[in-house]
Amino acid sequence: MESTNIPKETSDDLHDARQSAKRESDEPLKKNQPDAIPQSEEREIDALHQRGKLKIFFGMAAGVGKSYAMLHEAHKHLKEGTDVVVGYVETHGRAETAALVEGLEILSRKHFTHIGATAEEMDTDAILLRKPELVLVDELAHTNVEGSRHTKRFQDVQELLEAGIDVFTTVNVQHLESRADTVRQITGMTVRETLPDSVLESADEIELVDIAPDELLERLTEGKIYPPDHAEHADENFFRKGNLTALREMSLRLTAERVDQQLRDYMQDKHIEETWKSGERLLVAISSSPYSEPLVRWTRRMAYTMDASWIALSVETAKPLSETDRDRLTKNLQLARELGAEIIHTTDDDIVRGILRVARQENVSQIIVGKPFKQKLWGRIKSSFQGGTVVDRLIQESDTIDVYVVRVEASDMPKQEKVIDVPLLHSDLRQYIITGNLTLMSALVCFVMFSSHIISYETVGTLMLFSTTMMALAFGRGPVLLAAVVSAALWNYFFIPPQFTWLIDKVDDVFMLGLYFIVAIVASILTSRTRTQEVMLRQREDRTVALHSLSRDLSVAVTQKDVLSVAVENIGQVFNAEIVVFLGENEEVIHPYAEQVSTFHPTPKEISVATWVFVNHKPAGKFTDTLPSAQAYYVPMLTPRGAIGVIGVRFNALLVLTLEQQTLLENFANQIASALEREKLNESSKQAEIVSESEQLYASLLRSISHEISTPLAIINSASNALQDEKTSADSELRLTLTAEIQESVGRMNRLLEGVIS
Repeated sequence: MESTNIPKETSDDLHDARQSAKRESDEPLKKNQPDAIPQSEEREIDALHQRGKLKIFFGMAAGVGKSYAMLHEAHKHLKEGTDVVVGYVETHGRAETAALVEGLEILSRKHFTHIGATAEEMDTDAILLRKPELVLVDELAHTNVEGSRHTKRFQDVQELLEAGIDVFTTVNVQHLESRADTVRQITGMTVRETLPDSVLESADEIELVDIAPDELLERLTEGKIYPPDHAEHADENFFRKGNLTALREMSLRLTAERVDQQLRDYMQDKHIEETWKSGERLLVAISSSPYSEPLVRWTRRMAYTMDASWIALSVETAKPLSETDRDRLTKNLQLARELGAEIIHTTDDDIVRGILRVARQENVSQIIVGKPFKQKLWGRIKSSFQGGTVVDRLIQESDTIDVYVVRVEASDMPKQEKVIDVPLLHSDLRQYIITGNLTLMSALVCFVMFSSHIISYETVGTLMLFSTTMMALAFGRGPVLLAAVVSAALWNYFFIPPQFTWLIDKVDDVFMLGLYFIVAIVASILTSRTRTQEVMLRQREDRTVALHSLSRDLSVAVTQKDVLSVAVENIGQVFNAEIVVFLGENEEVIHPYAEQVSTFHPTPKEISVATWVFVNHKPAGKFTDTLPSAQAYYVPMLTPRGAIGVIGVRFNALLVLTLEQQTLLENFANQIASALEREKLNESSKQAEIVSESEQLYASLLRSISHEISTPLAIINSASNALQDEKTSADSELRLTLTAEIQESVGRMNRLLEGVIS
């Protein structure tokens, strides 16, 4: 309210107060605007541009010298003519690090005001506009301040890489998502800033920066890592020798695993079949033999002694396995998995060839096989045709790979019931009856045609050979071999002169009968083997299609309920089973009730089994040695953060769960867990966005209230100061005017507060 009776000085003071309050209230509005890319600064990146290369300087903890090593490497590139800039490097007050920053072009940083404080972040847009060949970005796992374009700094780095800019960056082992829980268990401290392991895996190069824990502690004491006032506190918590030793081992192992995988990829890309013994890696060949169990235990002890990784390999051939053999093979592989082996399945008609192929692909240094026992006559004959026993051939053909032949003691052997295993009896008796009848029928038809002089006995042999070969397309090896023997005998007795005798007059007929018998057997075996391989390939194709179908359906699921519905439907169809799903309330407690999409309702006993699986991260229930009386087989859904839930499968008509089916189900569970984790992160992101918008709305509301209150407060303040003046006290009209100004301002503030409260 203005009045002509107010002196000019007082009127000017009130006007200045209004304008000053308006400027102060408007200024935060400008400072706190979210970061956006100006249209004038947007740039088009060629779609065909080559992606930049990422090099990570990796260490066990702060202070090992990652930034120093990165800057030192950057100066080398600068001397070689590379265009290098500093995007963001944090020196932490370290003089030697700050000295290396000198001489490099440093790009300006963006400034943000958040919760009353000013923060600096890397200016990604400035780097994109500058477009250097190489940019240095410290602390890859850093979380950006609110208002930045990306939540995490590694997302900024990925944008730079997509623009074709090479990046040098640093990260500690405790910042990897998969190692965060382990670090918390070791150090007792929760790591807040993490990044996905996939970022590390996608790096083109990783350089390990390593020093001894004692040296790092000495640097801490000297104040070279943190300021002296923080060093003592850090020493008492994170920087303890035991913690640093454990973190150092983690970083060394992770780097060694990556280098080992790179070596294997290189050897496969270059088609190098020779084994490079850069590290110890064991392979044990496992079969359905009861001797495989002690062999697995021996390999585990050897791997532990050598501190080496090891593989349990199963070679699937065309020879069908009985139910007893398949069950024993599954148990042997389960034992190997429980003892920490990497399980690999392969298919090959030649066991030795399959073992050596996998050994070369995995860069295995030693192969472990069992010492063969004394063979029977048929076994020696068979081995002579194959070029020797499996052990003999492995030793001869393994080249640079060492072969350990382990003798299994009788005391190490698991107790097994003696079972007479005749390969020809693997087929059902009905198949023998059918093939026998078909052979007799074909002989009868040929006899009628032969008696009518329509065909000769040579043609009869060809027709019966053809019928025997065709049987191999539908029946097992045993029945077909029986048909070959019977058809050869019938041809000799009823058709080859002299008829109705076992004698053969002509030498040509003798050779013809012998060749007939050999061709019939070989053709039947080859045809049967081809059919078996076709069945195996079809099974593998079915598994691949099932995984692809699940991945496709999960990719279009938009909510957690959709993911669970897709999971239950796909698993139920593939395994012909009923499904129950439990989700975890948190990292340690499972929800006591099954999800609504489940197709069977578990009893309290089943829920207790699912709880054990969730806590221990291991399968349990039916078909296992843990809580085998359960109705269903339970498998955990695991993510890098831990278990997210449990899937229970109650099979309708399955008596034995094979290892292939277990592996397929675990792959299903892993894919479902990833999809649930994705939806969980999406939901968290939405919640964070809502919270952020709420905070912005709250801040805007406060700024608006501040703007509305500041003006009347300024007027009250100016009027009060004027009333204290002696001249104003003497002027009753002016005093009344100022009092009215104060009353009006107070009324305005009251109306504002009433509006906010209502």
